Amino acid sequence: MAQSPNSLVLFARGVIARLACWPALRLAVDQSWGGPDSSSKQTWISSVIVDEFDKPEDSELPDEFYIEDMLLQIMADEFDTILEDGSAEAVGKDIVKLWSDLKDGRGEGAVKVWEEKARSSSSRTVLSQEVKDPDSEQDSTSDEDEGSESDGVPQLLSPSMHKSHEEPEVDSEGFTLVKGKTRHR
Repeated sequence: MAQSPNSLVLFARGVIARLACWPALRLAVDQSWGGPDSSSKQTWISSVIVDEFDKPEDSELPDEFYIEDMLLQIMADEFDTILEDGSAEAVGKDIVKLWSDLKDGRGEGAVKVWEEKARSSSSRTVLSQEVKDPDSEQDSTSDEDEGSESDGVPQLLSPSMHKSHEEPEVDSEGFTLVKGKTRHR
């Protein structure tokens, strides 16, 4: 159902706010997984979704599954990210519900709720967990590859494991004693 320009603008505001609350997209944009223009891709995604709903009245409107699939495809294509957390499903449901609320005259309230959530979530940091696909690893007979299970992942050292920085030793005449590095074998 084609909507008036005002209701489309309201829907676009709601979609932008809902996507701003989506942790997966926020992380992808914050970490520039889509390259230097990652933030403009977020706006582009919003416009693609709004365009799907701005169709002639005789056209079939997208459902939550279509929006979910579209979001998953965009995340894979534009941000090289495969989502398996189910968050795209929730976003798809929310966007379709937002459209339904808009048609029922409750759109402005729903948009304000999402805009408030977007404002409050913009200050929170999103954490990620990288999961390696076991099917993508290649078998190798090299001795180098038989190391620890976490090759390539930097390990954090606890503060007690850091070498303590020794104060320079100054003799009675004011000269600083230079110590050579000792090699531990």
